[in-house]
Amino acid sequence: MKADLTDTTTEGAQSIPTTNRSDNLSTDGKWRSFPKVPNLLQYVVAGTYYARCKVKGKPVRVALDTDVFTTAKLRLPDKLKDMRKPKAIVGTFAEGRLQFERQTNSDHTLAELSKVYRLRCVACILKSWPALDSLKVDKIIEQDVRDWAARYAERYAPQFFNNSLNVLRQIFTLAGLGRDANQGYKIKRLGIRSKPLELPTSQQFDRLLTVIETSGAAQAKDCADLVRFLSFTGCRVAEMKQGLWQDVNWQESEIKVHSVKRRLTSGTALARRVPMIPALRQLLERLREQRQPQPSDRICKVSECQGALTRACRIVGCARLTHHSLRHLFATRCVESGMDIPTVANWLGHSDGGMLALKIYGHLRREHSQAMAQRVSFGMGQAVST
Repeated sequence: MKADLTDTTTEGAQSIPTTNRSDNLSTDGKWRSFPKVPNLLQYVVAGTYYARCKVKGKPVRVALDTDVFTTAKLRLPDKLKDMRKPKAIVGTFAEGRLQFERQTNSDHTLAELSKVYRLRCVACILKSWPALDSLKVDKIIEQDVRDWAARYAERYAPQFFNNSLNVLRQIFTLAGLGRDANQGYKIKRLGIRSKPLELPTSQQFDRLLTVIETSGAAQAKDCADLVRFLSFTGCRVAEMKQGLWQDVNWQESEIKVHSVKRRLTSGTALARRVPMIPALRQLLERLREQRQPQPSDRICKVSECQGALTRACRIVGCARLTHHSLRHLFATRCVESGMDIPTVANWLGHSDGGMLALKIYGHLRREHSQAMAQRVSFGMGQAVST
């Protein structure tokens, strides 16, 4: 009767095969192979298992991180697949960056403003990390990225930080790093807290316009009219720059606004039509009478008025306003006047049915609702049944 060539020794709760056959051991006695499980080795001294195969003609061993035979057999196929997979060529950050910039510029689905924004993120990353371009991305350690993130978070707003971090991750990937080796994914995104809107009252807004108009600057009146136009339409600055007199429809009492923040893959319209509120119609009628414009002329003569607006806010004593703040002012006045949020969102050019507008201006809707509730009456002395 043949002797059993294999016995088992128990280590923990698992069984690890051992053998007395010398032809399964290497000449130095340190490695054991398993004819029935090709590509599996056991380091006899420690009992741990390894995967073995040839990579580009050279034998390579990689640890399976276990000393349990059954576990090693389960891990072996995936490890062999990973070992035989062609390794990506890892380059410098500059090589990944140039590829990112080419992809961004040639992406027909991106709006022009989105392309400009992404490239600005790249420029700011390089400015905050001057030596980055020359580094091989696989030589950049986690602490290097954490040091950069700390500097960057102090200088830029959370939203811009998060977008820049996403760009950094993409460039690392394009330079040849896999997800696990990409140190950008070790950095957490920042939370974005919504800021309370600090907008001028009606009296402060009137004073702002007066201060801007009477500043004595050559284009003082044009700057004041720009503030009025942005406040009465809710346009973005880039949309205002495209506004022509031919976009004003006097018969329908509306103005066509060319949307700039729109995904090219979206099926939404390229322009939206915003009804003229009384203040906007009065402004446009005055400008038409003063200028006698051609249809191809721009409605606003100046493209920005930030300096004049900042100065006026300081004099009036209200919170500093930007061009985009005037868009919030328009939406706020609409909601406070009793308009429903989906309609306001449509005028602003939002394509989400009012979700973003509800998040920003929802508290105003509730305040208005409470004020309207006080007007509801069931008659004096009417008892409420319980």
